[in-house]
Amino acid sequence: MTAPPVEIRVPEFGHGLDEALLVEWVAPVGSTVARGDIVAEVETVKAGTQIIAERPGRISAHEVGTGTIIRSGDLLYRLDAE
Repeated sequence: MTAPPVEIRVPEFGHGLDEALLVEWVAPVGSTVARGDIVAEVETVKAGTQIIAERPGRISAHEVGTGTIIRSGDLLYRLDAE
């Protein structure tokens, strides 16, 4: 029996910022990521930044599309943990 996918949420951006534009998914669905890998590129009102994988696994679903405004705490993607 396999464990259900882990829900990965949008992290805090800091500096009073709570939303960003999802510019690009760097890690496509089906790809395996290690902790520290870049998963997505985003832009806040102050700068472009990256969302980094917090744990290893295989990305099973993206929950938002590029061009979407995402907020801290929103569901971002699902991960099949290793």
